[in-house]
Amino acid sequence: MDWLYSLQAAVLGIVEGLTEFLPISSTGHLIIASDIVGFAETPGADEFVVAIQSGAILAVCWYYRARILSILRGLFSNRKEQRLAINTIVAFLPAAVIGVLVAGVIKAYLFNPMTVAVALILGGFIILWIEGRQAKLGTQPRVATMDDMTWKDALLVGFMQCLAMIPGTSRSGATIIGGMVLGLSRRAATEFSFFLAIPTIFGATVYDLWKARNDLVLDNLPGLAIGTAVSFVSALLVVHWLLRFVAGHDFRGFGWYRIIFGIVILAATTMGWVEWRAV
Repeated sequence: MDWLYSLQAAVLGIVEGLTEFLPISSTGHLIIASDIVGFAETPGADEFVVAIQSGAILAVCWYYRARILSILRGLFSNRKEQRLAINTIVAFLPAAVIGVLVAGVIKAYLFNPMTVAVALILGGFIILWIEGRQAKLGTQPRVATMDDMTWKDALLVGFMQCLAMIPGTSRSGATIIGGMVLGLSRRAATEFSFFLAIPTIFGATVYDLWKARNDLVLDNLPGLAIGTAVSFVSALLVVHWLLRFVAGHDFRGFGWYRIIFGIVILAATTMGWVEWRAV
């Protein structure tokens, strides 16, 4: 196995796991990281980036394994578990429908560092504005836990998630911050974002890999296994940390990070410090 490819796979796995569930855009970071480590033009690179997302999803499934088993057992008998299952499906539907319709166009025209930079900066300012507004108003959230959500709350969060189809926006950012705007507590929005990620990212991964099945490179499977495993471990650490973090902190730090990172990308591009390859 090529040691350089294995190292690139491990680096991208770390990037995926660390950024998938934070409001800073995993797709945006993977686009930039793929360019920096020279992975963007590797045969099967697009399929690799999609496939290692499964590691992050498996991390969520493992972290919430007890709750997932409880949902499966109570699917036809427990109203609380039925409600969460239905809300997750309802929230997933907007992205599933819209994603199939526009995914090709978005990948063709928006998967580039400039789009990522602009989306990061705009998203950062939105986070700062919303967190500032929340602190100023000081109102209590309407929905304390994700088990208190209605199907209408879930549907609106699902439409918020559609904004994350633009690379650099962040699926987690759109669902967590969007959920807070809709009246969810920070914890409720964060946990529901985790649950919503399971069908969303799993579905997107299967769909993209099926479309690219003829382009998959068998020789890349060992590297794919490394990237997925590293993604699993790093994502598991992030999920555990983030749930503790939201108990006593807001997301303004992530907002400033997005703005600074976006400005660095813009500067590197306009000043010619980095010559990005097509992704």
